[in-house]
Amino acid sequence: MDGKPATRKGPDFCSLRYGLALIMHFSNFTMITQRVSLSIAIIAMVNTTQQQGLSNASTEGPVADAFNNSSISIKEFDTKASVYQWSPETQGIIFSSINYGIILTLIPSGYLAGIFGAKKMLGAGLLISSLLTLFTPLAADFGVILVIMVRTVQGMAQGMAWTGQFTIWAKWAPPLERSKLTTIAGSGSAFGSFIILCVGGLISQALSWPFIFYIFGSTGCVCCLLWFTVIYDDPMHHPCISVREKEHILSSLAQQSGVLSSLPFIAAASCTILGGQLADFLLSRNLLRLITVRKLFSSLGLLLPSICAVALPFVASSYVITIILLILIPGTSNLCDSGFIINTLDIAPRYASFLMGISRGFGLIAGIISSTATGFLISQDFESGWRNVFFLSAAVNMFGLVFYLTFGQAELQDWAKERTLTRL
Repeated sequence: MDGKPATRKGPDFCSLRYGLALIMHFSNFTMITQRVSLSIAIIAMVNTTQQQGLSNASTEGPVADAFNNSSISIKEFDTKASVYQWSPETQGIIFSSINYGIILTLIPSGYLAGIFGAKKMLGAGLLISSLLTLFTPLAADFGVILVIMVRTVQGMAQGMAWTGQFTIWAKWAPPLERSKLTTIAGSGSAFGSFIILCVGGLISQALSWPFIFYIFGSTGCVCCLLWFTVIYDDPMHHPCISVREKEHILSSLAQQSGVLSSLPFIAAASCTILGGQLADFLLSRNLLRLITVRKLFSSLGLLLPSICAVALPFVASSYVITIILLILIPGTSNLCDSGFIINTLDIAPRYASFLMGISRGFGLIAGIISSTATGFLISQDFESGWRNVFFLSAAVNMFGLVFYLTFGQAELQDWAKERTLTRL
């Protein structure tokens, strides 16, 4: 008989988390079609063989020229008016501008997702991208500069939407279902590329090229309605999730958290042993002086965790990177064991225990102060509070590092030397 509680076994495809994956699939489908739309429409937008008489619509506008020639019919105007004299170099800049926008938001989007929530970030990114897609034909009439600006902002919006997905999966996807859920969601991009390449040309030929943007921009707006209606940042606050599915997700994540909680200690033990081996190797081969080795490992043990702590708020959207940084912080900080922590054995071996007791006392006082300060900062605002905790800890580390690099020594001190008593 199976002794596992029934509540631990969540439903499979008929569940809210798989519905979330399908909506995210639709979102990725929409964003990739909006991104590729210009690549399809550009063929008709710059096809100057259709009409030689019209001037560059980006500079003079198609409407005035069209109405000055009374022989042009309404049908001809619809298919020929918006033809732009964009050089291949200009087209290349337009195509790459959306990538610039995506790059600009890869790191800030993770930070903003931690403040405003992944649901709002992803939904806002999708909505902005959809509205700008609808605006693209009009922007082309105003000039190429506006098109480049629109595409850049659209890339920033899509960058926010793509990175925000992983923050949601960190709270919705059980560890043993992450591959299935994320691949269902991510396959929307491949399916969207297939669809836009198949039907984009047909839409341009049958309805004219602006309808490529109108159709897929409108599709994105519909997707936004589904997104803001159905999606929530975590299963705890979703009003429609079943108790069975909620318990399944939470219990799976809790079980994984126990394993993950042990990883920082494994990293700390490994770095401590490896750091000690490397320090003695450098000394035994006379590669570095004793004081250089102590300051080197002190620098690594204080600088590396500080960098990880400062980076944490900016990569909150990436579950994997966040876990890696949280493991590296205690792991790399233990490199100090081969630095200033054992420095008392170098400068005063006679009083090493006494000096170590004093330093440990200051460490305990620091622990009391840090716990109190952390509680105070988090009570003000949970998201920004943790960010300030990380920044403050990095600042304290940097102060300690600068102090040790300035005043640290490794020679046996005069006051610690054994004095030989001479008997008369």
